[in-house]
Amino acid sequence: MVHHAKLQLRKLLPIFLGTAIYAFGLYYFVIPNELMEGGVTGIALLLNYAFQLPTSITTLVLNIPLFIIGWRSFGGRSMLYTIIGTLSLSLFLRLMEVAIARGWIVPFQSTQDYFLATLYAGVTLGAGLGIVFRYGATTGGTDIIARLLARKNRWSIGQVILTVDVLVIGASLLYLPKEKVLYTLVAVFIASRIIDFITEGAYAARAFTIITDRPAEIASTITRVMDRGVTLFPARGAYSNTSKEVVYCVVSRSELHTLQQIVKSIDPLAFIVITDVHDVLGEGFRTGDKH
Repeated sequence: MVHHAKLQLRKLLPIFLGTAIYAFGLYYFVIPNELMEGGVTGIALLLNYAFQLPTSITTLVLNIPLFIIGWRSFGGRSMLYTIIGTLSLSLFLRLMEVAIARGWIVPFQSTQDYFLATLYAGVTLGAGLGIVFRYGATTGGTDIIARLLARKNRWSIGQVILTVDVLVIGASLLYLPKEKVLYTLVAVFIASRIIDFITEGAYAARAFTIITDRPAEIASTITRVMDRGVTLFPARGAYSNTSKEVVYCVVSRSELHTLQQIVKSIDPLAFIVITDVHDVLGEGFRTGDKH
């Protein structure tokens, strides 16, 4: 029991750290310079710019219906760390609001060199999200919508997220000057590179080759929890001369830690080989897209 609690704490602390860094970047660099973000956070920023609504509250309120949809569609186990990540983000956003209101933190507001603010906005947002993704969580929002549409309409998760981000950032043109939107696109690009770096690799997919004595149980759990396809290959051990089935599965970079945890929880002695995937063509990934 104590060992399990320590493992959970080791996973939760980085998630809290990642959301804290993200909240800092949002309030220290993004909001003071009227930059934007994609997804639900971007919608919350637009409401903040237009009506001065606190981002901590609007982010949480906008995510609540998505939590309900995700819980019903994917189950509680799959949604647990997404909910933790989103609640943690709202908490740290609120702490930043209080700290700024009381003068404990003075945001970085540029009047001339917006590129410097853009650069550091991309670095902090990317670092925060990268840590959150690396430890198997998300900050909710369009990730839930993307997973749902990918399951029902066979759209790739990347396509859905990109489409929503473009729509939200495009909508900001109604309120923000186009120069700020262009700076935002630079920040989003920098953030995506930082996310890739922190989650250990520049590719968006990883291939798992798993040699285990419990292949059927691992395969069914991956399919049920992660909604990913799994292939079983017949194999024979050269030394033992015994027949086995090898589990093969390709997942996105944000699912890397989740799959590792599933395998370890079922068979701690499983032999796992993780390889970079340069091209993934098929369901769940963008056709013809390079990863």
